[in-house]
Amino acid sequence: MNYRKFQADYLFDGYEMLGPDHVLITSAEGKVMEIIPAGEAGDDVAKLKGIISPGYINAHCHLELSHMKDVIPPKTGLIPFLLDVVGKRDFPHELILEKIKLAEQEMERGGIVAVGDIGNTADTIETKMTSRLNWNNFVEVLCFSDQMSDQRMEQYNGVLSRFKAAEEKFNIQHWKSNLVPHAPYTISDITFKRINQQTADTVISMHNQENPAEDELYRTGKGDYLKFLQKFGFDHSPFPTTGKSAMQSCLPHFNKKQRVILVHNTFTSQDDISFASKHAEQYLSGLHYCLCINANLYIENRTPPIDLLIDNNCEIVLGTDSYSSNWQLSIAAEMKTIKEKFPAIPMATILKWATSNGAKALNRLSELGSFEKGKQPGVVLLENDFNSKKLI
Repeated sequence: MNYRKFQADYLFDGYEMLGPDHVLITSAEGKVMEIIPAGEAGDDVAKLKGIISPGYINAHCHLELSHMKDVIPPKTGLIPFLLDVVGKRDFPHELILEKIKLAEQEMERGGIVAVGDIGNTADTIETKMTSRLNWNNFVEVLCFSDQMSDQRMEQYNGVLSRFKAAEEKFNIQHWKSNLVPHAPYTISDITFKRINQQTADTVISMHNQENPAEDELYRTGKGDYLKFLQKFGFDHSPFPTTGKSAMQSCLPHFNKKQRVILVHNTFTSQDDISFASKHAEQYLSGLHYCLCINANLYIENRTPPIDLLIDNNCEIVLGTDSYSSNWQLSIAAEMKTIKEKFPAIPMATILKWATSNGAKALNRLSELGSFEKGKQPGVVLLENDFNSKKLI
């Protein structure tokens, strides 16, 4: 068997940082054989500058919006941003497919090996058919009113059926496809219940608390989100006024052992985290908080409460969001910004979010996320300037 041997300033194994006296041994295809002391590695060791890491997990992306790069200006705030996404996303279909392919290639070059990818359409299927990345295809439901629930569920189940048909026809093993809710401000009560019934024991994601108006919508039925809802013909909030935060109002809809990824969490509070932890312990198989810090800066020019999440031992993962709200689709760039904004966080902690935590969130830890014997998680070099290169 042909082996490949990797040594660098540091070797991150998915859980902890090892020093330069360790060498990673893989097969030629990248299957992990072992990590051994450098003195036992023999010849033909590739000696590199930086950190060797398992491939990254992008827990939140919208690949189908890749044609929207530089279309929406930064720092507009969330409500204008959402209106722009709705109003400006229509481009020639050939261009949409071209940009999807280019974005997929960019992610692979940058060391991403698996993606939790949001889609309202089946536009990404063509690219994903030949992609070497692992895909959790999250077919995202939007339904503002109970009256529209039948029609919307039929629409998005139709999209889901196209992913499922491709999986079956071509025997695709690296896809996992299911419905997910978009956000508390776009899903009606009955629609939440229907998604819950359909997603038992699966991985789902939901945008969470990107703007304080999200909580105000549920606490009082008022606030800035009414401007967004008016775009769709609603003069008043179609959602129940609960007197509680958006997360505390909507997370309880999921109680069938789903693994839930809450995305953004820019305005999540201690009370929300405590509530969610108790709910997850009883009703979910896992709860993960996805940070997309560059998207938060792009849209709201604000960072999420990362220290609060750490203090509560939350399971943190990383995502890029889409090209409508980011300058690049790079987990390395997300890690760089986190390190710049929160310099006290150890690099090993941030890398764990990007690797083993992300693999766990997408229910792929048995195959990805760490250098454990028999896995083929990808091998990535993170250079000192946060440039990232895929080695295998």
